[in-house]
Formats: sequence, C-alpha cells, structure tokens
Amino acid sequence: MATIPAERVSLRQPDGLATLFMVELWERFSYYGMRALLVFYMTKGFLGYNDSRAYTVYGAYTALVYMTPFFGGMLADRLLGQRIAVIIGGVLMALGHLIMGVEDKFCFYLALTLLIVGNGFFKPNISTIVGQLYPPSSKRRDGGFTIFYMGVNLGAAMSPLLCGYIGETYGWHLGFGLATVGMMVGLAVFVMPNIVTQLLIAAGSAAAAYLLLFYRANNSAAILLNVFVTCCLVAAAAISIMALARGGLPAAAGAPRSGRVSGRHIGMVLAGIAVLIPVITLFVSGFSIVTSDGSPAQLISEQRISEFKASGGAVTEIVGVFLEEVSKPAGLLLTVTGILAFGYLILRTLQLETVPRHRLTVALTLTFFSMLFWAFFEQAGSSLNNFADRNVDRVAEDHSVTGDQVGSVIRLQPTQEQLGYSNGDAVFTLNQLDELRKASGQNPNFEIDWTVSEDNVGMGIATREEEVAASMFQAVNAVCILIFGLAFTALWTWLAERSLEPSTPVKFALGLLQLGMGFGAFWAGTLFADGRGMVSVWWLVLGYALHTTGELCLSPVGLSMITKLSPKILVSTMMGAWFLATAFSQYLAAIISQFTGVSHGGGEEGSIPVPSETLHVYGGVFGKIAVAAGICALVCLILSPLLSAWMHSDLPEDEGEESSAGH
Repeated sequence: MATIPAERVSLRQPDGLATLFMVELWERFSYYGMRALLVFYMTKGFLGYNDSRAYTVYGAYTALVYMTPFFGGMLADRLLGQRIAVIIGGVLMALGHLIMGVEDKFCFYLALTLLIVGNGFFKPNISTIVGQLYPPSSKRRDGGFTIFYMGVNLGAAMSPLLCGYIGETYGWHLGFGLATVGMMVGLAVFVMPNIVTQLLIAAGSAAAAYLLLFYRANNSAAILLNVFVTCCLVAAAAISIMALARGGLPAAAGAPRSGRVSGRHIGMVLAGIAVLIPVITLFVSGFSIVTSDGSPAQLISEQRISEFKASGGAVTEIVGVFLEEVSKPAGLLLTVTGILAFGYLILRTLQLETVPRHRLTVALTLTFFSMLFWAFFEQAGSSLNNFADRNVDRVAEDHSVTGDQVGSVIRLQPTQEQLGYSNGDAVFTLNQLDELRKASGQNPNFEIDWTVSEDNVGMGIATREEEVAASMFQAVNAVCILIFGLAFTALWTWLAERSLEPSTPVKFALGLLQLGMGFGAFWAGTLFADGRGMVSVWWLVLGYALHTTGELCLSPVGLSMITKLSPKILVSTMMGAWFLATAFSQYLAAIISQFTGVSHGGGEEGSIPVPSETLHVYGGVFGKIAVAAGICALVCLILSPLLSAWMHSDLPEDEGEESSAGH
C-alpha cells in the first residue's frame, strides 16, 4: 500500500481530509437522495408497481449495493489503487443517477446496476484513503474518521430535504437530476486542482443552501429542520475551504502499491465491468426485462406459493413469503452465497484453538445480531417510507371545512388532508391525488372544485406548500446522528474512564432494545390515530430518534469488533462476511416489508386503500417487529456474559493463533 508523507506535528487534521469530507458528503447526498425517492418512483411513477413488486426490487438493489464493495476493495488493492477506483465508481454512479430520470423499464434497471457497480468501487476505497492519511501510530485517526462520518451524515440529511422534496413536488426527473449534480460535484472535488475544488465547494454549498431555504414545506418544523441543515452545511463548507488553503489530497493517497497503474489493468477492469453490467441488470430486475410477460422469474411458481400461503395460518404465510422472495434470482444468489460463506466459517471456527475459536464465535454471533438489527432498521426506505406517505399527517392546515359550507362547491389545492373524505359519490384516495398531480404537470399550486358534503365537516384545507413530502422524513435519522453522535462518543469515553462502559455484546443488546422501542412508537402512533387513520408526525419522529440512538450503540463498534476478534488469517474473510451479512439484512428487510403491502389490483399495478384501511396493517407489522427486536435484545443480553468472557479481552489479540494456523 502506498505510504503518505509523515504528518506535521500539529493538532490539525492532515491535508486531504477536507477534500475527502466534501467528496463523501456529495456522494452520500446523491445516494440517499435517490434512495428516498426509489420506492415512490416505482409505485407512483411510470412503472406503476404494487407494494410487493417495489419492495422486491428495492431489496435486491440495496442488497447488491452492500455486496459489491467487497469486490471493489479487492480490485483496488490488487490492480487499480484506491484513487482510480473512486474515480471509476463516481463516473458510474453519476451515469446511473442521470439515466434514472429516463422513463423506460430497461433504463431504470440499467441505472440501478450502474449505481450498484459504482458503489462497489467508490464506497470501500474512499474510506481506505482516509486511513492512509495517518501514520499507523497516529492518535488523530479516530478523530479524523469521526469528522469524515459527519460528512456522510450531513450528505444523508441534505438529500431527502432537497432530492426528496423537489422530486415529489416538481417531478421525479428533477429529484434524480439533483442527485446527478451532487455526484458530479463530489467527483469534481476529488479530481480537480485545489483552487478549483475550493470554488466548487463554495458554489455547490451556496446552491444547496439556497434550495434548502427556499424550496421546502411551509411549516415551522420543516423550516427549522432545513435551517439547521443549512447552518451545518455552510459551516462545513467554510471550514473545508479554509483547510484546503493549507493543501489538498496528497498525491500518494490512494495510489497503487506499485506506484502507478498500468493501462492493461484498467482495461481489464473496464472489460469486466462491461461484462458484469448486463448480468447484474438481469438479477436486479429479476429477469423481468427478458421474460415474455415482463414479470420476474422465480423457481417456485406464484400459483404454488399462493396455494401454500392459503393452506395454513400465520406460520405458512411467513414461510410462503420467504420462499417467494428466495426463489427469485437476487434472493437465490444471496441465500446460496450466505449458506456457503456461513458453512465455510463454521468449519474454519472448529479448526481453531480455544481462544481464537471463542473469539470468532463471538464475532459470528454478533454479526448475526447485527444482521437482524439492520433488517428491522432498513424498513426506513420501504415500509416506513410508505407509512409516512399514507398514514402520517404531514400537513399543517390553514383552516377546516365548517357546517355552513355543506352543499357548496369550494376551490382548493388537493393535499393529503382530503384523503378518506368523500367528494361527490367517491372517496378521495391517494391514487386520485397522485393522478391529479400528474395531470397538472407537477404544478404545486393547481386547484380543483370540491363539493362539500356533511362528512367533510372538519376536513383540513391547506396549500401544497404546507404539505411535507413523505421522503423528507428520511432526513430525521441523519439529523439525529449529527445532534447525538458526538454526545454518544463523549458518553462512552466518560464511562470508560470510570470503568463503566458496557461491553460490546451489551451495546448490541441496547441497540436492539432501542430499535424495538422505536417500532413500539410507530405502533403506538397507530393506536392514537384520528378517525381518518392519520398518525401524528411526532410519533414518526420519536421512532426515528430511538432508531438513531440504537444505531449509535451498535454501529460504531461493528467493524472494530470484527478486526479485533478475527484471527489474522481470517480478518479479510470475516470483513467480507460482515458486508455479506449486511447485504443479506437488506434483502431480509425487503421480505419483512412484504407483510405491509397494502396496494391491490390486477397484475403488478395496485391501488392504495384509504388511510383507515391501511392503518392497522402497518401498526400490526410494526408492533410485531417491536416484539421481535425486544426478544433479540433480551437474548443478546442473556448471552452477553458468555460472549464477553469468550472475547478474552485480557489476552493478546494473537493468542493461540500460531498453533491454529497449522490446521
């Protein structure tokens, strides 16, 4: 690996960190911006998928996104170096975001594939370059990574507020266009000379700040959220520009081991990408782009699975949903790969001496609990996104319909406030609202005539500007990390100084417990919903805040735990297993979300029932997840004394490994 010149003796972070901070900020802006819109784009856009189909595609996409970094990291280590790998990844992702706005089925799946492959090159290598900025013994490394991950979360906070709001309000292509611009800015910051980088950061941050302040929902909560994120962005940009005045990314950062990369190696990698893209496109589409009827291929026919689900109770339904997803191409690939990897690791564990065997057992056990955590947590992009869209009251209405208006015709801007109320002979549904917005050409200020009936009394009247886009709630987790992240770091340090810091297994249990409490908040919200089936927005915010505190207990110690507990001969394998488990958790999340599917209708397309009919579907599933997460937390807590003992923290990290290596 290339070495970086020794750091200057200073309390400052090394040159280059500011560049990487801004690169990652804009890359995450593009990734999470697209993610916030993806399920809505599939269900409300030109594809018109029902919930089940959309969740399957979403799960395949997110699972493969977490699988590819393992291979992208290996190619960078052996052939390309991290710098060129990041550039290749950035170009592929920018193309993916750009193509996403094209309303064509093949282009849609091609765009997802470009994002999957691009992320595989970008994600592992940008973090590796951050590590290369520090000498092995540097005490500033942890602080540098903390700063870097603040950039990750600032980008994740910005994207739903901009890409999500603009995409839902003014048109999908504009939301994806913003994600494209974000990726291109990040890529330009990475490759351009220092002075150009400073100008790009200033221009990009100024443009984003303007959009955050002037393109938003017109209510106090949205204003406060956007102003907070804007202040964080402006401060980060100013600090980065000042830091870049000292110097940019060192030339040796991310260089290949040999010092230069050959054109032959680049050609080989690009040829491999060209071969891989159609293969992944087939998998992420479930082969639907080549089947005669456009439906996904699966090993077990849908008719047999439906008969199996109907043959028994809840258990057969759960097994049936699992079989349905596993029999599809992406699910089958992940399941077979996971079984082979897990079997291999079990065999290797049994061959080790006592201490390394115990440690690896702990690592595998905690990896399993982590997989369950993320399977529940990642409902955020699928079922929770739809819950926010369909059953969370996102409108701060100006006034309500009164009894004096019954029988009259009024002009109003249709919003979520009208859902579930009758307009003439029909009940107003989300499908009707979406169709009206499409017909208006995404004009946010269009109005319709509404005939007021007796059951309309009390119905809220508001403008479109007063409706918060459902995708904007994806920002809550990232904003909470920005607020609580440093506080948790300080808390663990304070407890460690007093020998009170919880062990790693206990932290995992605390994370699962708070995750369960978050889903408990969502469930409680459905119990206190109004007569239309609408839940107060604060239940959603409370749930996401609890998810964040749970994440801050579990997530930061995950990779560190893998490197500490795995034998040196298996560290890379275990790191790959960790990412594979994360990938599988994404697909497991898609399977769980299938139980919240509420759209119905023939074929792939589906209509959305009124909120009162969907409320308890979501509430029932979220309540069960809360119980399941609580049980997992209890099991982890019960196992924690044994797991802590098997970590053998009092022994050297390489204890027993020499004799194990001979097996």
